[in-house]
Amino acid sequence: MSMQRTLVLCKPDTVQRGLVGRVVSRFEEKGLKLVGMKMLRVDESLAGRHYAEHVEKPFYADLLAFITASPIVALAVEGDNAVEVVRNLMGVTNPQKAGSGTIRGDFGLNLTMNLVHGSDSLASAQREVALFFAPEELHDYEIALRKWT
Repeated sequence: MSMQRTLVLCKPDTVQRGLVGRVVSRFEEKGLKLVGMKMLRVDESLAGRHYAEHVEKPFYADLLAFITASPIVALAVEGDNAVEVVRNLMGVTNPQKAGSGTIRGDFGLNLTMNLVHGSDSLASAQREVALFFAPEELHDYEIALRKWT
């Protein structure tokens, strides 16, 4: 196993529906460590850099309008194979196809408003964490229960 750090965004629908605590709990209960967390309003510049790979896709304008519509909560989480673990906890992108027990399967309603974003690879995770967190906003610390997870 490899210790990894990855980005999770609790998107505007998570904030608006009052689900941030429940979503964050899923990651903590799994044994992932929160190393950074903040609420922010994503502006068009940050949204454009974050979703740069989608610029040519037909849903890009809707994606930008959605992510900038309301505050989000950004998380940097750490753990063994964190990228894959986070993606499994989130469920597939389309909530209507996401399994029960996943964040999207339990709370999601449609493809655009799918509650969370998680980095899709270690390279993406490193780039995305740096987009949303300055180095001094990330915290290294030991969790006493770590040996039990």
